[in-house]
Amino acid sequence: MAAAGTCGTGTRSTGSMVAAASTNNVTSFQRRGPRASGVDSGCSRLVSIAGTRPSVRNGQLLVSTGLPALDQLLGGGLAVGTVLLIEEDKYNIYSPLLFKYFLAEGIVSGHALLVASAKEDPADILQKLPAPLIDDSYKKECDEDVCSHKMEPDIKMKIAWRYQLLPKMEAISSSRFGHYYDISKRIPQELIETSKWHGFFLPEKISSAFNVESCSLTPGYMKLLQFIQNIIYKEGFDGSNPQKKQKNILRIGIQNLGSPLWGDDICCTENCDTSHSLTKFLYILRGLLRTSLSACIITMPTHLIQNKAVIARVTNLSDTVVGLESFIGSEKETNPLYKDYHGLIHIRQIPRLNNLIYDISDVKDLAFKLKKKLFTIERLHLPPDLSDTVSRSSKQDLAESTKLLGPGCGMTAGGKKHLDF
Repeated sequence: MAAAGTCGTGTRSTGSMVAAASTNNVTSFQRRGPRASGVDSGCSRLVSIAGTRPSVRNGQLLVSTGLPALDQLLGGGLAVGTVLLIEEDKYNIYSPLLFKYFLAEGIVSGHALLVASAKEDPADILQKLPAPLIDDSYKKECDEDVCSHKMEPDIKMKIAWRYQLLPKMEAISSSRFGHYYDISKRIPQELIETSKWHGFFLPEKISSAFNVESCSLTPGYMKLLQFIQNIIYKEGFDGSNPQKKQKNILRIGIQNLGSPLWGDDICCTENCDTSHSLTKFLYILRGLLRTSLSACIITMPTHLIQNKAVIARVTNLSDTVVGLESFIGSEKETNPLYKDYHGLIHIRQIPRLNNLIYDISDVKDLAFKLKKKLFTIERLHLPPDLSDTVSRSSKQDLAESTKLLGPGCGMTAGGKKHLDF
């Protein structure tokens, strides 16, 4: 009887445990130890940084470039600790827009900024940043832009009807990761005053008495590296120092790197004495970024660099490389096929982070368009030829081309006839 009573007690206790477990929604697959809580707290610390999100592919922390379409092409955003190299267009008209988008996104997200330039005062650059748009305002601006560029119904039915069902790169998103900006308006002064930023203006930092005989870097590069290192370590952006409880992102923007304004003659001659100065600067800079919560964007006039081997080394030392090709001054400017666009954008390199392969977009042909208020990236859609008579080569030209190809290719034994394809 005692055994039976004990068994009954155990049964009742087991039943009560099952009932309690069912009421608390606790299953055997949930871990309630300190390790699970530590993982949750770690994930919360990772996501709690404003303006960031973890990558769904490799778990790398990402920040927005300020242009949601570019974030999509780069695999979700710019990874923290990496370098984004922007190859400037020929007349440096569109590359400053991407530079300003990156800085404006940092101010809106509450990140710290470090702006370095040898041409323009960083304070003046911040005053020219575009104004942010909320989601409702962005929809309104898009509607106004569509209405202003709306074509007649009969014309709309004639152009590339099979592309109308394809999604566009610029999709309206309600996500708070990444914002849209109005380039016709300036960012409010209140946002600039409340933000934390550091400026590096080369004419003010460099002096004629600065001596760098023991280092192969130019004085401008050496000063800039020291300035960045001091900001990273003193402001607590060093990722290896866990003493700082409040985490934030440092956005570094370097304008016109490699130009003669930085004291580098790499754009002047093909075989210059300081050809390794730029590559050493990028090597040291990437080492600083890898151990800190920071992301860097660099604009560089690669079309002026005479030595192509230097361009290849600069590309290898950068994590992400995006090139801009403007139609201004080229044959494509007057070509009716490109009349709806202002240039092409090339994704030359995407980093491999925690992966053996890198993510690459399926879209190869990309073009950008500068509208009145927005800078958009779209798929390059060429209009079809709607003329009644399609221009073809004359028969005489075809006959001459077949002679060059040799006998048996589009001609008979006599050589007087050809195949008209």
